[in-house]
Amino acid sequence: MPILQRLLLAAAVLAASAAPAWAWSNHALAAYRAFEVLPEVAQAAPVKAEPLEDFLAAEAQPIAELLTAQDAWARAHIAHYPPLPEALRFDPAIVNAGPQALRRAFLMALRVSPESRLALYLQPDPLAPPPAAERMPHDEVSALPLREKDGEKHHFVRLAPGETVAPLAVLASASDEPDYGMDVNLFEDSPSDWGPRYGFGKLPFGNPALDFATQAPFHMGYYHESRLIYAAAGFLKRTFPLLRVHQYHGLAELAFRSGHPYWGWRFAGLAAHYVQDLTQPYHASLAPGFSSARLIGIQLLALAGMEGGKNDMIVLLSNRHFVLERLESQMIQTGRDSPAGQALRQVLHDSTRDAGYGPWGETSLRDLVAGEAAAQGEAVTAQMLASAPARYVDDPRFDFGIEGGRIDLMAEMARQSPEAQAALQASIAALMRHFGAHSRNLVRAILAQSEDKP
Repeated sequence: MPILQRLLLAAAVLAASAAPAWAWSNHALAAYRAFEVLPEVAQAAPVKAEPLEDFLAAEAQPIAELLTAQDAWARAHIAHYPPLPEALRFDPAIVNAGPQALRRAFLMALRVSPESRLALYLQPDPLAPPPAAERMPHDEVSALPLREKDGEKHHFVRLAPGETVAPLAVLASASDEPDYGMDVNLFEDSPSDWGPRYGFGKLPFGNPALDFATQAPFHMGYYHESRLIYAAAGFLKRTFPLLRVHQYHGLAELAFRSGHPYWGWRFAGLAAHYVQDLTQPYHASLAPGFSSARLIGIQLLALAGMEGGKNDMIVLLSNRHFVLERLESQMIQTGRDSPAGQALRQVLHDSTRDAGYGPWGETSLRDLVAGEAAAQGEAVTAQMLASAPARYVDDPRFDFGIEGGRIDLMAEMARQSPEAQAALQASIAALMRHFGAHSRNLVRAILAQSEDKP
């Protein structure tokens, strides 16, 4: 590719990647439905809540060995993976320094935010009777400020150490947790005291001044772009959801095998989050609806001083991402008698296709989950353009991220034709069927491998 064309495309790709960093809003709401039909979860014996520090102190040596092995695996299997800096390796002797030092050392060895709460909490199932438990403030669960990013509210309740809890509740609650600041400010140009120490280099795309934008390389996986895109923008390969799934998958297995089932379910939920993220086409595909040639054309105009096309593209990609997310969120939150909600719950319950994907493996996230979502990006985008109110998906003068906070998208869609409503809801239902199937297959693999290994 000529150097000028490569530079033009790289600049356009950088602009296209400035999209929201979250995917399916409140993962727990859909995860309850996806996992409640999995007997291994729904019929599992209750477990006792255990503080993170107790698990770390009891299993410090095997955790250290596991993290070392995971770093070696990542070096061999993840493109552009930066090895764990020697100073951050988890030393089991840190147990003697006390619980807080132990917690911080573990989080930094994982290279997540040391401000991650990992508190004892649950997000109750909204379709179950309300629990008689103490409400928990947002900032005790999340390191990020409260954002009503999609109109739904998170409700947290406190767990006491030793309190008995259903595995389904632990698993579903944890599936939303990586969006609570765990992957924020991990790069050397991040405004944190840990990012420059983690070795991930500079933020590959996005704005390092926006905390939620810095989590994008861990929650998006651009594994299936064209050779042209990669030739112009190799930085797109610096995404790390595969790392996170491998880390939490291994920790879940260790916790189950060593007699810490609460943390087995908790880590399994954390791993599921990244799998679920990559069932969202806008997390697995850079710019659905924009060809490489169109990206180059947009950048050519920008270089000539006509930046309107580039700015419009950024807004349109962001708006479509938000609309897809918001509609799914509102559909899953509707009451038991809502046809839209019932349809979504039905596909999340549908396990008939789970086995057709084959056994979960180390590269399933990249090759299967992300590949499937990326292949659907064009069709999903086309369906939004055909079915959703044009102002929200095809008018760059409207910025959904700024102006859409209080929009009731379900009510807006009700003004569209029944055919348009049904077609867009069917597109979302297809994506959520994949959300359920891949989530269950991951957890099946964790449980099976926990039993198989000594």
